[in-house]
Amino acid sequence: MTTTVNISPTTPLGVTEHTLFVCKTCASVWQNGKPFGESGGQKLLNQLQQLAQDWDLRDEFPIQEVECMSACNRSCVVAFAAKGKLTYLFGDLAVDGSAFAVLQCASQYYGKADGLLPWSERPEAMKKGILAKIPPLS
Repeated sequence: MTTTVNISPTTPLGVTEHTLFVCKTCASVWQNGKPFGESGGQKLLNQLQQLAQDWDLRDEFPIQEVECMSACNRSCVVAFAAKGKLTYLFGDLAVDGSAFAVLQCASQYYGKADGLLPWSERPEAMKKGILAKIPPLS
């Protein structure tokens, strides 16, 4: 289940051009088979939503919460995706202190026609923990 946080311009097919996916169940504490308290992913999501209120790309690059991105041993996890661009999956993000770097890296991604994010150009918090770089569909 995903929920769009921001309203974004869409393509003629109704699909947003860019999306920042955030796993909201990363770094959960479990008791008796159920999540207990606020997860690290939810905390990161909340920080991203707060920072995005003043982000220049808030309308062009919506944030979508995701129930699980299946990278539990590498939490916290985010992904950048856009039509015709590489898709990136980042993990091992600190709950506190990485939200600004995520939006900064998303801005870099937005500015690249192919979405390529060279290691040397990424914010420090985004240099480690890359889990996948997936080729575009088109």
